[in-house]
Amino acid sequence: MTTLLIIIYVTFISLGLPDAVLGSSWPRMYMDLNSSIASAGLVAMIICGGTIISSLFSARLINRWGTAHVTIVSVLLTAIALGGIAFVPNFIWLCLLAVPLGLGAGAVDSALNNFVALHYNAKHMNWLHCFWGIGATSGPLLMALFLMKDNGWRTGYLVIGVLQIILVLVLFITLPMWKRAKITTGPSEVKAEVKISVLLKIKGAKSALVGFFCFCAIEMTAGLWGSTYLVLYKDISVVTAAKWVSFFYIGVTVGRFIAGLISVRVSNINMIRRGQFLIIVGATLMIIPLTDQFQLMGFIILGLGCAPIYPSMLHETPHRFGKEISQGIMGIQMATAYIGSAFVPPLVGYATNRVGFGIFPIVILGFVVLMMLSTENINRILRRRKDTALAGS
Repeated sequence: MTTLLIIIYVTFISLGLPDAVLGSSWPRMYMDLNSSIASAGLVAMIICGGTIISSLFSARLINRWGTAHVTIVSVLLTAIALGGIAFVPNFIWLCLLAVPLGLGAGAVDSALNNFVALHYNAKHMNWLHCFWGIGATSGPLLMALFLMKDNGWRTGYLVIGVLQIILVLVLFITLPMWKRAKITTGPSEVKAEVKISVLLKIKGAKSALVGFFCFCAIEMTAGLWGSTYLVLYKDISVVTAAKWVSFFYIGVTVGRFIAGLISVRVSNINMIRRGQFLIIVGATLMIIPLTDQFQLMGFIILGLGCAPIYPSMLHETPHRFGKEISQGIMGIQMATAYIGSAFVPPLVGYATNRVGFGIFPIVILGFVVLMMLSTENINRILRRRKDTALAGS
């Protein structure tokens, strides 16, 4: 299983590679494709729509084909899409290729997260998402190597697509390893295929979805609007603001590595609580009208707070709802997370245009409080279930 785990780690890096590439390459892409700079939003929405759809159907796909096959096909879809983008003649073709890019990303994300939640302990879930951060950081850096040349973004996309193809070959070659571990067949991973409408009626399911929605709303809002908040509201220079917001992502990546180390002694529930507390501290430091260094500390602590929450909520899923239906729950959790990522940041941007960027840390606080209420509601449900089981025995 050690070799298989290494392959999953590499796959998580590949998941992160394309995530920030569009933003880093778009200043050159839109001119070469004779498109508007704002049209990147449409591409991002198409990708997000694909991830939501494939996440919702991930349980059905895995139930029929197994995690290994779904992973291979999903990575192949992203590889074809990324390689194809290197040759797009216009914006319409870019939008068309955004569809398989989103579909592939959502299915493999949901499949691997549930697989790790079922078969490995919490430290690996934290470290895997740390490796995703490495991929997300490496993508723009890799693209930057090619952007200095004319149409260099095409070479960048092609290289990333080739790297994904290599991963597909590795996954295919190691397919017997998945079979020997008896984890490729659907019934061993997903005991029952349950309709989404039924899953939503399970006690605690809606609260879990609120938690995922709020977390991704916080993470994406902080990443998208943090720099603008520092520049427009705190009167900090653009260069300094960009550097300081980068510490948010460093905090997330480093925090997940640390979370993996301490997860052997701290439960998922307490990891989530500690992360929520740190988010409150970080957002509060942004509000306090003291030195600029408090803003920097706020972003670092905010990143450290975000670090353990998402992996811990994912890893807690089988315990919360049972292994038999965990993949179904995982799929709708991931879909809800993508909805929060896609729609909350634009709404926050619209709100700041109306009332000012001073609401930025207040929005963060509002979402973390809502997330706390939802996660504590699930904890109460689990305690009652445990008490009922003990009374029955």
